[in-house]
Amino acid sequence: MSTQDDKIDEVIKKVDEYDSKFMRFQFVDIHGTPKSLTVSLNKPDDLESIIENGLLFDGSSVAGFVGINDSDLELKPDLSTFSTLPWRPDDKKTCRFICDVYHTDGTPFEGDPRGVLKKSLKIAEDRGYQFNMGPEPEFFLIDKDENGNYIPADTAEYFDVEPLDQGIDIKKEIILGLEELNFNIEVSHHEVAPGQQEIDFRFDDALKTADAVITFKQTIKALVDNLGYKVTFMPKPFYGINGSGMHCNQSLFKDGKNIFYDPDTETQLSQEAMYFIGGLLKHSKALSAILSPTINSYKRLVPGYEAPCYIAYGFRNRSTLLRIPASRGLGTRIECRSADPSCNPYLAFAVLLEAGLDGMDNKIEPGEPTEFNAFALTPDEIAAKGIDTLPTSLWEAYHSLEKDEVVKNALGDYVYNQFYNIKRAEWDDYRTRVFDYELDKYLNI
Repeated sequence: MSTQDDKIDEVIKKVDEYDSKFMRFQFVDIHGTPKSLTVSLNKPDDLESIIENGLLFDGSSVAGFVGINDSDLELKPDLSTFSTLPWRPDDKKTCRFICDVYHTDGTPFEGDPRGVLKKSLKIAEDRGYQFNMGPEPEFFLIDKDENGNYIPADTAEYFDVEPLDQGIDIKKEIILGLEELNFNIEVSHHEVAPGQQEIDFRFDDALKTADAVITFKQTIKALVDNLGYKVTFMPKPFYGINGSGMHCNQSLFKDGKNIFYDPDTETQLSQEAMYFIGGLLKHSKALSAILSPTINSYKRLVPGYEAPCYIAYGFRNRSTLLRIPASRGLGTRIECRSADPSCNPYLAFAVLLEAGLDGMDNKIEPGEPTEFNAFALTPDEIAAKGIDTLPTSLWEAYHSLEKDEVVKNALGDYVYNQFYNIKRAEWDDYRTRVFDYELDKYLNI
């Protein structure tokens, strides 16, 4: 019996053990929004047939996929992603696979975000590297006021506890649900802004981590909804307070060793780490389109709210785009602080990896670290120090992407063109609308 047959038998045994009636086959669109088809398991060989032959679906109505004239695509489940869904009823449990997307001729679909990341990881793997990622997605618990407007669910601040933090019991339920899905939860706490929460899970290889980010957001939304509350991963839902980021902690391992660590240098960072930083800095403007992909993202990336605006790196410096936390050895990592929870993690991790590898390939030096508080300086003072700024709008970001061949190649022509056209249309829709702010300010002109 083959290894694949063993895996199929193991999954079928688990389905029988859980007495599962329904199986979800999940994938994501170009935005990272989870989509799924649910199959009723009427006889034992139903699941085995889908695993071996795939599941056809119409890709023409999925953002960034295919046109109506060539709409048939196929889902093939990744058996390693099998799990139950903790927010579904216990009786007749619903189980789930995360799937890869293929053409009907058996070739990988070039518009599948998961496939984009797998392609980038193969580049690293061919060099002997494992790319690890540890993300920190923040989110808000929200409520409504007497006028029906969304507001933060509490007035708590950083590390506050009950009764100020209204999310203590909610976080407990979320963590228990995530642990059912084999998440290794490290820490949870109230964040800086009212209503803002953070739950951190342990880093892993980038593909597992991207899968985990999608599951993390989906689980939190579903469990919180079951509890009668609402949650948002919107980057900047409220004016005048911090927005939500998804800091991305990156490391490269080879033969079980973290190659970013070198105990013999003054900083204990290796030359490879410095070049990787150089690559991330060089491509940071184009990366912004993928890491901060919404119009709302750029309302977070402004001075004064702990979100990066300046293209620089520092050690323990939270005012720069890239930060090198104090941990060394296996924990040596490069933290990118501009990403937010609206990004598609498959695309985000792919472009971060290939930008860093470009730095290593071309020996791009990052220059001297920035160790002062960049937020305390004026724009003119920042410019005088030779520090450039991140894009201030989605328009700037996608035009920066247009000029960056490394980041475009990481996405592939198909995803790049789909993404670019979608974002261009999004910006055009935004710039032609008239908002209440404008009416309040200009109506009496």
